[in-house]
Amino acid sequence: MAAEVVVVGSCMTDLVSLTTRLPKAGETILGHKFFVGFGGKGANQCVQSARLGAKTSLICKVGKDSFGNDYVDNLKKNGISTAFVGQTIDAATGTASIIVNSEGQNVIVIVPGANLLLNFEDLKRASDVICKAKVVVCQLEITPAVSLEALKMARASGVKTLFNPAPALADLDPQFYTYSDIFCCNETEGTRRTPVSCFLNAVRQLLCLDYASGLAKWCSGSHFGLRTSILSHYLAEILTGIPVGNLEDAEKVGRMLLERGCKLVIVTLGAEGCMMISGDEPIPKHVPAGKVRAVDTTGAGDSFVGALAFYLAHYPKLSMEEMIRKSNCVASATKIRAFFGNLLHVLSEFFSFFTSLKVAKLLEDHSARCFNAIIYFSYSRK
Repeated sequence: MAAEVVVVGSCMTDLVSLTTRLPKAGETILGHKFFVGFGGKGANQCVQSARLGAKTSLICKVGKDSFGNDYVDNLKKNGISTAFVGQTIDAATGTASIIVNSEGQNVIVIVPGANLLLNFEDLKRASDVICKAKVVVCQLEITPAVSLEALKMARASGVKTLFNPAPALADLDPQFYTYSDIFCCNETEGTRRTPVSCFLNAVRQLLCLDYASGLAKWCSGSHFGLRTSILSHYLAEILTGIPVGNLEDAEKVGRMLLERGCKLVIVTLGAEGCMMISGDEPIPKHVPAGKVRAVDTTGAGDSFVGALAFYLAHYPKLSMEEMIRKSNCVASATKIRAFFGNLLHVLSEFFSFFTSLKVAKLLEDHSARCFNAIIYFSYSRK
């Protein structure tokens, strides 16, 4: 059966160290926990869509090494088609070395590796799945020209395109604006404004503190991890030159991107939710997020994009505002403050949060799917 959501993007093996504070230049410090997980914007977004119920396919490249083999196995366990996950002997699987302190701040070193070897020939081999998809999602953690070509292939076949321009490029090819049906730009990622970490940090905290060692394999069946994969803290500012500090700034960014050829622009605003603006509806709309407490600084942007791809594919008749609101709900759950109790407490807070937002329809349709998605967005030990 054809994939509904096709993601062309990156895969990264995450090497995560938890410390009380971040080291200074030249300093060696002791950490208290270490995790090996699986990330990369492409994989993060693809798994989020899959966990919510979409039939997905990931087009990517990993090394022909132990990390790459494990990655392929874990994608399969998540029900993602690996028909176009290539393995190469010419480069190692991409890695991200991540240090997270007790306040949730992080520093990251990324070695792209095999991600940069994904090429046009790989896209040609996957042309059938791209052209039969309902939604194609791209980012910029692979060679930008490859992402652009994937968007062009999708557009030529009438497939809806969702582009997340991260990590930000100041000299982004202007064709990205015109070939993206939805241009989803993060206001900031990593520090400063309500940074977030993994999907429902309550589960991750339980695992980190060994409160639920017997729960680890069940909660993280795929051993996927998550990281901040936008290298720039100010994506919107890099693209437009406009610092985004409030809703008015986001509106200016949206209008500028529309002038460059975008059809619909979404600027994510952390705790403030999102701003959307389109050529058809030039009056900006603010879609607020739930008020929750953040724990650390990774992954709500990927969660949002993956959820939005799911709603675009499964509920195309919903208004865009409603899709964004529901995707905000999924992404906001990444910011819930962890309970240091048992799983029932975790579930209680999770469902209380959704109930407080009065999203009964989301709960009715997707409560089980959302909890499955939570499991992915948690660090887990290998």
